[in-house]
Amino acid sequence: MAKIGVAGTTGWGVTLAIVCERNRHRVTLWARTGSEAEQLAAGRSPRPRPGVQIPPGITVTPSAEEAFHDSDLALIVVPSTTMRANVAAIAQFLPAGAILVSGAKGIEIESGKRMSALISEEAPGVDPARIGALSGPNLALEIAHGQVSSATLAFNSPKVAAEAQAILNSERFRVYSSQDVAGVEIGGALKNVIAIGAGIIDSMGVGDNAKAAFVTRGLHEAARFGVAMGARQETFAGLSGMGDLIATCYSGLSRNRGLGEQLAAGKSPGDLIAGRTQTAEGAPTTRAAMRIARRLGIEMPITEMTHRILFEGLPPQQALVELMRRAPQPEARI
Repeated sequence: MAKIGVAGTTGWGVTLAIVCERNRHRVTLWARTGSEAEQLAAGRSPRPRPGVQIPPGITVTPSAEEAFHDSDLALIVVPSTTMRANVAAIAQFLPAGAILVSGAKGIEIESGKRMSALISEEAPGVDPARIGALSGPNLALEIAHGQVSSATLAFNSPKVAAEAQAILNSERFRVYSSQDVAGVEIGGALKNVIAIGAGIIDSMGVGDNAKAAFVTRGLHEAARFGVAMGARQETFAGLSGMGDLIATCYSGLSRNRGLGEQLAAGKSPGDLIAGRTQTAEGAPTTRAAMRIARRLGIEMPITEMTHRILFEGLPPQQALVELMRRAPQPEARI
């Protein structure tokens, strides 16, 4: 039995806590405030996921020390925009030998850093080899209800990956290992950008051919970006690349796809982003990815159009026209 601390009381954080509790580990869920902890402990149901009960075996606490001081594994499952602050709040309580896993799917806007690099900066007492990332086609609600899913768990160290894999893997949540931390993190982040466009296409009703082409070209774009950032191209054909992309672009449970549908319906990007109770990581990731792409000279037409829709007032319908009018290119240019 492992001792696991979980930072993040939204849908995915609670779901991973449930996965670990089902595996008979001792799980403590950290809430940021006493009132949040009381509400979760009393109702045993996370607000973003009605109908999902937090098992009585999971302890909910507002104390970071209680949640993490003796943890074997710390799951940090918060939005990328708050990752740095959350890690800073728990860093002093993390054991030097703990394994840290990021469950966030984004890139820090200001620095352009991946979550594992950011965690390493904010938790200098933890060996960087013991900091990794989890990503894949993981719609939280399905997993919380016990449906089968798979994910990829990436660490630079195969030994550490095997340790974490043994804790998280089960007959309902199959976990594969990888040493390509960059690829796993970038695939999980960039698919959210592409899913916004997939939602726009669905809402516009332009057809399955258009959506299939868009998603496929989006995968090429994510891989091209990832390789430029030090990732392995083949990782994007795996669960954290193509697998996550398919789930996010086609599921009605996808927040980013839903954001795209609302954009195509004429709703204000600013109002949609500000008014969401659950983070759609595609919006901040679009900003971060465009900053990196411009600095490195990476061509990313889908990300650029998404950025123009979200932050520059480009109508979604016009974005589709501009993508189709681009000069013909060879298909394989990674």
